[in-house]
Amino acid sequence: MEKKNSKVNEKQTKSSDAHVDLDREHRCGYPEVIYAEGKTTDAIRRIILIQQEAGIDSFATRMSREKADDLLADFPNAEYNPAARTFWNRLNKKKKSKKGKVAIISAGTSDQPVAEEAMETARWMGAEVVLIQDVGVAGPARLHARTPDFKDADAIVVVAGMEGALPSVVGGYVAAPVIAVPTSVGYGAAFGGVAALLGMLNSCASNVMVVNIDAGFKGGYVAALIANRTHK
Repeated sequence: MEKKNSKVNEKQTKSSDAHVDLDREHRCGYPEVIYAEGKTTDAIRRIILIQQEAGIDSFATRMSREKADDLLADFPNAEYNPAARTFWNRLNKKKKSKKGKVAIISAGTSDQPVAEEAMETARWMGAEVVLIQDVGVAGPARLHARTPDFKDADAIVVVAGMEGALPSVVGGYVAAPVIAVPTSVGYGAAFGGVAALLGMLNSCASNVMVVNIDAGFKGGYVAALIANRTHK
């Protein structure tokens, strides 16, 4: 496998400006992820081909519909989620066995794109995922009614904008780690997600940790990492 990767790396250096880390899965458990924003379609295509030749599933985030449409013609096994803006080139379509369980909870429908990015990331990492949407603090009964769906999760991602209060509430219901993802949803004083970020950083719930604004990928990745290692 090392010889094959070495040949692919040599070929890639001559054909692309990207230096693809084919050893990432061996070192860190999961392959390198493609950040599609700012990359041309051709550049992304070359990276996917390099990973495919090495037998690696490609997962890309922040991909536009236009780029995805071009790439889907070349990679028929790929899946594109337009809400999440994720692109997954699945080399093996057979269902992988599920490992840990991750719950993704969003405060409102405006937070859906970030929540779905977290969901697709956790799915790509092999976790069992449950998505619970539109259960924000403005209607607390909605969250309470869904507690059976996330009570047994190994890790929970909570996505919220505005004042960012939902992670603290969820944290008070569970014994699992809660990864809070602030979103840029909100009016002027929300400051593009800064208000939610600061509210989450000041959470009084001891099991809440926080990632960057709109970072659904990071929230889903950390949650799946925790959940999967729990069941290793």
